[in-house]
Amino acid sequence: MIAAAVLAALATICALAAWRLTSARWTWRAPRTAILLWQSLGVTWGLASTGALLAYALEPYRRGVVHGLAALLTTLEYGTREPHDVVRLGSLIAGLALLAGLVAVLLAAGAQTLRARHRHRVLLSLIARDEPAVPGVRVVDFPAAAAYCLPGLKKSHVVISDGTLSLLSADELDAVLAHEAAHVRERHDLVLLPFTALRRALPWSAVVRDAHASVSLLIEMAADDRALRHCCAKPLATALLRFGSAAALPTPQGALGASAVSNVMARVNRLVHPAVELPAHARFLILFGSVLLTASAPLLWLIPG
Repeated sequence: MIAAAVLAALATICALAAWRLTSARWTWRAPRTAILLWQSLGVTWGLASTGALLAYALEPYRRGVVHGLAALLTTLEYGTREPHDVVRLGSLIAGLALLAGLVAVLLAAGAQTLRARHRHRVLLSLIARDEPAVPGVRVVDFPAAAAYCLPGLKKSHVVISDGTLSLLSADELDAVLAHEAAHVRERHDLVLLPFTALRRALPWSAVVRDAHASVSLLIEMAADDRALRHCCAKPLATALLRFGSAAALPTPQGALGASAVSNVMARVNRLVHPAVELPAHARFLILFGSVLLTASAPLLWLIPG
């Protein structure tokens, strides 16, 4: 019972922390650190929620969740002689269903994203062209502004439109391409995938919706920071403003785009009026706490009830 209670408390703490984190603004000062904290909260919540149900259900085995499941699969028996055994059986079914559901929505979201990217690559092979002025970038003949990256397992593509070439100056275009290269290099698509899957699974949850929006914005800010290693803040900010005021195409499914107009002003203000970076010791404490938090749930799965 102790392990089940601790896991339930841990799941509640993660949910409350996620709710508070959606409105926090220190995250803008250290987006990479905040993204890792978000990942830690998500993984820990999933393991703690399922673990609490399974720990309670498997408490009669006195072996913990992992060894209790192994014992259950070995004996293929589960007692229902007393009334409380029926409650434990319901907890077992709920825990296994929740665990299977979380894994299933993640795999389904990944498969759907891969299919969308494959279709878009086929489309690009038909309509996109190379442009000597922007080597390594695929250019689409379209008057509206568009700039996005299409991640891939073997090869990723950075795509822009003719409208972008005519809309941006050379410095602004370089800044946008550096931003997209940052998405590719840091595999932000994989970072966002679990939150996208959770949002599809729980579309009614305001916390999940806000968490997805928060991580999406932090990913864009992290890519902005990476781009600033190769360009100045002003051309990137003006490029964002041009995208925001122009007729920009929506980013295709499975892609990450600088032309997305959501939260443009937050990113522009951050570039034009940068806040003091979060101190190194604060970032270290958050990272250390995230590691401990993530490790706590698997360890509690091993503790006898």
